[in-house]
Amino acid sequence: MANEKQYPMTLAGKQKLEEELEYLKTVKRKEVVERIKIARSFGDLSENSEYDSAKEEQGFVEGRITTIESMLRNALIIEESGASDVVTLGKTVSFVELPDGDEEEYTIVGSAEADPFEGRISNDSPIAKALLGRKVDDIVKLTTPGGDMEVRIVSIKTAN
Repeated sequence: MANEKQYPMTLAGKQKLEEELEYLKTVKRKEVVERIKIARSFGDLSENSEYDSAKEEQGFVEGRITTIESMLRNALIIEESGASDVVTLGKTVSFVELPDGDEEEYTIVGSAEADPFEGRISNDSPIAKALLGRKVDDIVKLTTPGGDMEVRIVSIKTAN
């Protein structure tokens, strides 16, 4: 257990996980137990799809609780520094695809709080790995599922 994976995250990301954990333990768990109780009243459990569905959901909820507890236990809080000249974990980086692409902006976070649809990419992602350690005006080759591209870093700022 000494070599458990650390989960880099911002303080806000940690708080969000703590809120999710609290919700799962105090609300969701009780809802699932109630669903199981109701489904049991339907009779024969071997052919009871409501019971099977509720037990599956219970497994998912308990698994998520265990995962979040592990993440929080092994959280490595990203210190947000004022220096914004280098792309690091916790920074928001804007870049344009060369030669004349649109500007894109992503915040580089730990895998625990990554949400690409919200512009938060994991530090383990290929794009983040290519950007980490770079500076404004650096030209960086990114490998994406859509293929390789070159980008120029436009700005780096401390995430909000």
